Amino acid sequence: MTFEWRMSLAFAVALCGAMIAQVMESRAQDTVAATDEEKPYKIAEDGTTDWPTFSGFRRYNSICHTCHGPDGVGSTFAPALTESLKRLNYEQFTEIVVNGKQEVNTAVQKKMPAFGTDPNVMCYLDDIYAYLKARSDGAVGRGRPDKHADKPPEAAEAENACMGN
Repeated sequence: MTFEWRMSLAFAVALCGAMIAQVMESRAQDTVAATDEEKPYKIAEDGTTDWPTFSGFRRYNSICHTCHGPDGVGSTFAPALTESLKRLNYEQFTEIVVNGKQEVNTAVQKKMPAFGTDPNVMCYLDDIYAYLKARSDGAVGRGRPDKHADKPPEAAEAENACMGN
């Protein structure tokens, strides 16, 4: 091995190590951010879910489950959102839902469409997040929640305003 080749190899290894460390640090910060935020759901001691969490279950199962599988556990072509929300915070989740995500290379082909103009998603984005976060945290099990709070008048008003009714 020539000296120049050895130096190039050493530089490449050091550079890769620095990049891996930076990615690991970024992921650790994301995980901390996702776990430090206030819980967007409320589950009573008897298992009753609040309205937004139940609404999120309904909305998730009308749109998101097609790709992300039942209860957010993933599918053969979309990630498990119950795992993703262990490291994504609300802002990161919203960014992906609104603008979509594309990661295509020789090893990966991930494409999520943007839902920023779909009122069936955007009018209920907070509810969907609450449901998925509750699933991610283990606060809500698989399937339809057995008990839920009634829909408050404020939720009905917000829904009507957002949907243009």
